[in-house]
Amino acid sequence: MTDYEHYEAIVVGAGPGGAAAAATFANYGIETLVLERGVEAGSKNVSGGLIYAEESAPYTIDDLFPGFREEASERPITDYRIHNLAGDRVESYDLTELHEHDTEWSDSVLRRKMDSWLEDQVHERTRETGGGLLTGVHVNGLLREEGKIVGVTTDELDPITADVIVAADGVNSELARDAGLMDWDEPEEWFQGVKAVVDMPSDVIADRFDIDEDEGVAHLFSGDLFQGVRGGGFLYTNQDTLSLGTVFHLDSLVAEEAEPHELLDAMLTHPLLGQWLGDDYTELEYSAKLVPDSKKVALREPHFGRLLVVGDAAGQMQAQGPIIKGMNHAVSAGALAAEAYAEAKGRSEPEKAGSHYANKLRSEGVMQKLRPRSYEMMRGITEGDTVSGVVDSVLKSAVGRFGVRALSGQLEGLYNRPSLSAMIPDTRTPYVTLPTVIAEEVGTPVSGTNSVTPPTLEERIGDLTYDTDIGNPHIKVLDNSWEASGAAVAACPVSAVDFGGGCYREEVVRTNGSEERVVSLDTQPCVECGTCAIVADTEWEHPRGDKGVEFKWG
Repeated sequence: MTDYEHYEAIVVGAGPGGAAAAATFANYGIETLVLERGVEAGSKNVSGGLIYAEESAPYTIDDLFPGFREEASERPITDYRIHNLAGDRVESYDLTELHEHDTEWSDSVLRRKMDSWLEDQVHERTRETGGGLLTGVHVNGLLREEGKIVGVTTDELDPITADVIVAADGVNSELARDAGLMDWDEPEEWFQGVKAVVDMPSDVIADRFDIDEDEGVAHLFSGDLFQGVRGGGFLYTNQDTLSLGTVFHLDSLVAEEAEPHELLDAMLTHPLLGQWLGDDYTELEYSAKLVPDSKKVALREPHFGRLLVVGDAAGQMQAQGPIIKGMNHAVSAGALAAEAYAEAKGRSEPEKAGSHYANKLRSEGVMQKLRPRSYEMMRGITEGDTVSGVVDSVLKSAVGRFGVRALSGQLEGLYNRPSLSAMIPDTRTPYVTLPTVIAEEVGTPVSGTNSVTPPTLEERIGDLTYDTDIGNPHIKVLDNSWEASGAAVAACPVSAVDFGGGCYREEVVRTNGSEERVVSLDTQPCVECGTCAIVADTEWEHPRGDKGVEFKWG
């Protein structure tokens, strides 16, 4: 083996999953190096975001990092509601029972604040075992010798070897792809989330949401306000800001040719939100990310050789109707991965760490939450075009509408059943048709108005912070024809049809009297969500360390 710098463990990514892995390695006295590509942990990360501590979880973030809730989170979430919308009519249900099922606590968080605090904790702990944490380092692939993974390669440093590597490098994981564990072939396996952080003083939040300083609320929105795209919106209260956003199935977004920023604006300007947003709307940051659908892509065997994959990189994002959990599962997975290696090493079988990790995910119940058996058993029936079409038709018929009215007193209870949430099919029915019919049949008109004027897409891009890597584009279009890559023009959250300032733009090339519709690319406005890697024919990688977009809030 070539004589490279060596650590017993390398953790790639300093988000919750990577932090949990690094802290657990340190607890076992294992020399650990953490590599983070952002200028600071959290500067590349976006979440909705709520972080949970589940009663059944093998690890929680505050177990691993005492003081977390006091120092790194925003507000405890004490009230959880879903709003079914049809035009100006709404029917709202209290989902606190579902929200509190198996929940020790849940807090709203902002990733820059949370991850940077975790970075400080991890750096101190790993230094005690001879390692540390480096920011501004883009790990671009796996180092192999004689066909076996022995370390990692980076843009900024010489290759580094390790006995075990934990990939916690996010939904666009280059290590999971390099190992052949994850691909970007199917849009139906992914969600796209778009988010705005909005300025609002804590006393105004208290007044408008009728909460105390130690309380917070979470609102979800579904129905007819999103152009028929499968998904919905959210609003979470932070200490002195709001997190508002939308999350949609990527294949539906593409099929409807919907533009993410317009869907977000449809929610921001709905009359229902006027009571909370008021007439002093100030948007601090616009951001976006891909979200893996764990029901379809959570890796059953998230390992290959010395590589163990955790969090979004392993598809460990639970999005089942109104249940949206990811960071807590990343924490469990990161800690279990480190624990598995330590135990395998203790038995002089470090090569079995990966399989031991996968077994822990199953035995601790993590995989059952991510890939419910009930969903897998019913999916073949409930997600078939014929069945879903019939269900939608019945719901919209006189008979279906009568049934909704007859069951109106029981619908809130049905929404609060965890077993039903785990079975929700990825069709229009639960996201669009049912909530629309509910609102139309038993909802009430929204009183009041909404005076919000969201920023333009140009203004949103202009307010972001970029360190452009001039001469080193991180995305290359391999086929610029409209058929191969045109979907990115609408689906990219910083692009739009007839908007010339985004990443992807439509062009018409005229040659010898003929016209061809093509796309062009400018990576400068990129928010690094990875959408185009799935919907366009591209070669995609992360920018070099410290380069590209820098999120101040996340």
